[in-house]
Amino acid sequence: MRYMLMIFASEEQDTTITPEQMNAMYEGHMKFGAELGALGKIFGGEELQPSSTATVVKVRNGETITIDGPFVETKEQLGGFYLIEADDLDEAIQWAAKIPAGPTTTIEVRPVTQH
Repeated sequence: MRYMLMIFASEEQDTTITPEQMNAMYEGHMKFGAELGALGKIFGGEELQPSSTATVVKVRNGETITIDGPFVETKEQLGGFYLIEADDLDEAIQWAAKIPAGPTTTIEVRPVTQH
């Protein structure tokens, strides 16, 4: 089964991380992706631009409405994701726990609907 591992973190926290810490985190992500890749378990993953670059699209009564920036006011924003293959939720959680992350990062694990 495929799972989306969504990485949520405070964008404000990112401004307090030193370049050395950021490089170490990126290296960790490269190793994590390589480990998944060697096992044939990764199907995608990317870091996202800051939420300030987002555009929200709504269609109401046939009218398309766009809003700049994030729609919800939260402290944590979606910063990246991995799309993986796992035998079950327990395995997906084990992979999520290996994602290099800061002290306030949250990883949401969600099964992908298969038709």
